[in-house]
Amino acid sequence: MRVSSYDDLPAGVAMRDSGALMVLPGFVDTHVHMNDPGRAEWEGAEHATAAAAAGGITTVVDMPLNSVPATTSVSALEAKRSALTGRCAVDVGFWGGVVPGNAGELRPLAREGVLGFKAFLSPSGVPEFESVADTELCESLPILAELALPLLVHAESPSALQVPTGDARAYRTWLASRPPDAEHRAIERLITLADEFNAHVHVVHLASGDAVPILHQARERGVHVSVETCPHYLTFAAEEIRDGATAFKCAPPIREAGHRERLWQALAEGDIDLIASDHSPAPPSMKCIDTGDCVTAWGGIASLQIAVSAVHTGAAARGFSIERVVEWMSAAPARLARLTGRKGGIEVGADADLVFWDPDTEFVVDPSSLRHRHSVTPYSGMKLRGRASATMLRGRVIFEDGELLSAASGRMITSAA
Repeated sequence: MRVSSYDDLPAGVAMRDSGALMVLPGFVDTHVHMNDPGRAEWEGAEHATAAAAAGGITTVVDMPLNSVPATTSVSALEAKRSALTGRCAVDVGFWGGVVPGNAGELRPLAREGVLGFKAFLSPSGVPEFESVADTELCESLPILAELALPLLVHAESPSALQVPTGDARAYRTWLASRPPDAEHRAIERLITLADEFNAHVHVVHLASGDAVPILHQARERGVHVSVETCPHYLTFAAEEIRDGATAFKCAPPIREAGHRERLWQALAEGDIDLIASDHSPAPPSMKCIDTGDCVTAWGGIASLQIAVSAVHTGAAARGFSIERVVEWMSAAPARLARLTGRKGGIEVGADADLVFWDPDTEFVVDPSSLRHRHSVTPYSGMKLRGRASATMLRGRVIFEDGELLSAASGRMITSAA
């Protein structure tokens, strides 16, 4: 791609006039669970990447779980790439996994082009991806420091988690079982280890606004720690979630409104680096939609197609410009995945991934119109502002005016590509 003046049009190239629409770099979502292969009935590559294209997201990075096999070895990575090739509407990269016993796989996975690694400090919810303790962290972090790759961590300390007690339909029962202290303890330990091993630790899906000072102080000391939050933590508040509303269940849980506003403040002040969807859908039966059991329901939010719209809505209401949204949801995620220069910006040499964005249009979320496999989302019936009118991948329009024009334009991307 080259960037030039309006009149500098190469021969034989058609002009596309964006009119009143904004032209933005394609958004990059570095926290997506496609669950493919192995659990594609939860979502699947076709549904996830079509939803991404419809939402203005041109690159997703797939988490190493909940696919089977989990991406914890080269053979598993090869199986995933083989399964997804030719089935993706947008470009797809991969995180590898750190689990007990796979330290010997980290360098080979890096050579094969994973963009970094993911680990859980508390149970992940699936048997193929076990959580790690200090032993595994101390074994893997020196390797990742040598490779200059980040370790993304689900940061909840298992010692601070509680067995849910009380009414299983009550959202407060789930909320009380995952207190903010679980995040704080885990983050403090991760900061200590990142400092000890001079490694890059990235805290995923921060829900507690009270953890921000801990992170700020560590960064002031030069510790290489970064952090993301998610659209649902910036949109919803625990006080507003009715009992039995299992579509809102996730881990860490959506906390009170005070946490939400502190997260927005941390974004404004640069203490939170980026926003990623943590799109983690499941069938309605697993979300316990019929029973409303907030304890048993699968913990995951479906939001990929509307993630940017949700953040834009909240940002605009608080006076943040679209440029801030682009930084949080395009440029900064590209930096985390080491894709800067290819993704996350409109610049010479980058892929021509563009979004024609209508910042003022308003729409009510109709789950049945979303391209997710299942119509379960906490955004159902919510009025959002801003949406993609058209999405372009490497100069080719793949989505326009509500229609997916290409379901298989996406490439498998690697750190070396």
